[in-house]
Amino acid sequence: MRLRRLLPFLSTRPAAYGDDQGYGYSSRPGLPAGCAGRLLIALVIAGFALFQYWHTPAETNAFTGRKQRLELDPQAEVKMGLVSAPRMVQQYGGESEDASAREYVSRIGNKIVNATAAGRTPYRFQFHLLGDTRVVNAFALPGGQVFITEALFRKLHDEGEVAGVLGHEIGHVVGRHSSEQIKKTNLGSGLTNAFIVAVSNGQNYDAARLAQMANQLVNLHYSRDDENEADMLGVHFLAEAGYNPEDMIRVMQVLQKIASGGGQPEFMSTHPDPGNRIQHIRAEIDRMRSGK
Repeated sequence: MRLRRLLPFLSTRPAAYGDDQGYGYSSRPGLPAGCAGRLLIALVIAGFALFQYWHTPAETNAFTGRKQRLELDPQAEVKMGLVSAPRMVQQYGGESEDASAREYVSRIGNKIVNATAAGRTPYRFQFHLLGDTRVVNAFALPGGQVFITEALFRKLHDEGEVAGVLGHEIGHVVGRHSSEQIKKTNLGSGLTNAFIVAVSNGQNYDAARLAQMANQLVNLHYSRDDENEADMLGVHFLAEAGYNPEDMIRVMQVLQKIASGGGQPEFMSTHPDPGNRIQHIRAEIDRMRSGK
């Protein structure tokens, strides 16, 4: 899921520095009036964004061993997830009216959490079945709020496949992908704003637009890396909870079938192709079983 949709406040608008009053001179020959001022302001904005990002100490993730620069501590992640959850429930048709199905999803999710190291984290896992019967989606908020829509749930064949979806989303939470993406998005927004300030003289709109698009592409790339990492974590969670890790492959096959039938899942816009994911998942299962 795109963090940009979940956290609209991340999409900052560049300050209106088009008024060059106070900068009606050039400190270098050949620069138009106001250009030196814009460049100075752009350098300050870029420098501040870079300082904020690189000054944050990198933390080693206990689940992946990967170093991350994070925007939020676990307590803030939990708070953000709890605050955002009602809005997401409303967006996807409210909680499902099928009480037994809601309990079923919650039971499977808690089984995975309780059987794995995910249950020994500060996160407050809660599993929601949403009433939306049209949008095929599953996602997690930072801190442990996990969601699956009825549109996807009804496409799954058994408990193992539901566990595969939920294990993947738990992987996003413990992988701390939201906090990492917020940090990267803030850096990208700061650098984009600096570029826009530097070139915005009323004639460089296209250049500014291209800078914004480049920032979006960078974030999309990292999001796809996160999806693959969540798949890998999900494989291990399923095995530890007593499920067949190949259930993850069957989930990907369900997604392939949906996509081939013209029912493009919403998360396909940011997630890797299911066929490519199957290859990564199968390789991880082989590594796990070989003890490597």
